[in-house]
Amino acid sequence: MVNIVGKRYWYFALSLLVMLPGLIGIGVWGLPLSIDFSGGSKLEVRYPKAEGTIQPADVKTVLESVGFGDSIVQTSENNTVIIRTKTLDEPSQAKVLDAMKAKYGEVTVLRIDNVGPTVGAEVTQKAAIAVGLAAIGILLYITYAFWGIPHAFRYGVCAIAAMLHDVLVVIGVASIFGKFLGWEIDSLFLTALLTVIGFSVHDTIVVFDRVRENQRLYRRATYESLINHSIIQTLDRSLNTQLTIVFTLIALALFGGVTIQHFIVTLLVGMISGTYSSIFNAAPLLVVWENNEWGRFIGRKPEAA
Repeated sequence: MVNIVGKRYWYFALSLLVMLPGLIGIGVWGLPLSIDFSGGSKLEVRYPKAEGTIQPADVKTVLESVGFGDSIVQTSENNTVIIRTKTLDEPSQAKVLDAMKAKYGEVTVLRIDNVGPTVGAEVTQKAAIAVGLAAIGILLYITYAFWGIPHAFRYGVCAIAAMLHDVLVVIGVASIFGKFLGWEIDSLFLTALLTVIGFSVHDTIVVFDRVRENQRLYRRATYESLINHSIIQTLDRSLNTQLTIVFTLIALALFGGVTIQHFIVTLLVGMISGTYSSIFNAAPLLVVWENNEWGRFIGRKPEAA
């Protein structure tokens, strides 16, 4: 039998290695918040008579000429241009559109959204509250559901730890993509993040439920072997379910269009991370807790049982 739990510290180290670039990115570059959270304007236009393909760098040059050089620019099919910038009043909108029209010809305005800084701050606060309440609700539910077995509270805490792993991975990847690809964290990103939290906890509960059943069947087994046996029993089910979702998301990311691409890629990263954390982090953490191995994380030997 594969000894997953016996190599738990290797898997913990791999998780840290995956999270580290994202954490560095968050510390150095911060989070690329869209106007949904930071406030500002989003201008989406199309230039049906433009010659060739419009390049973001060329659009940035035009915007710099009218004082909006710090804008974020994306282009998509049919010469559609999406500009995210500081709040544009009507004269500023006219100035930007006139400059773009002079460069690329006739313009069709598809959408103009303005979000004030107060509204953006309120959305950010509510987003943080939503994630916090989800974590508390999950902790209470799992503790209640596993109340009949010893140390039920630990199962809830370990599920939250695995969930936080996935949240940090997703946010870290968003920070890196924001720096190098110009992607932003918007309301769809929050939707994807909450979906990832749900799937991550669902996978973790499947493993924990098998642990609960095996504790009644294998009363003489050691706790470490019990956890490892439970992981192996649910491994095929977890991988098959998640691979079905991953293949679907890959297809959507490749062929679903630019509009939902950020959302789909965020889900894809979160699903892969959630599958890993449920198998290699959540359940092994129970063994660490049971054996009182926390001292190893800070370089001390665990106390003898």
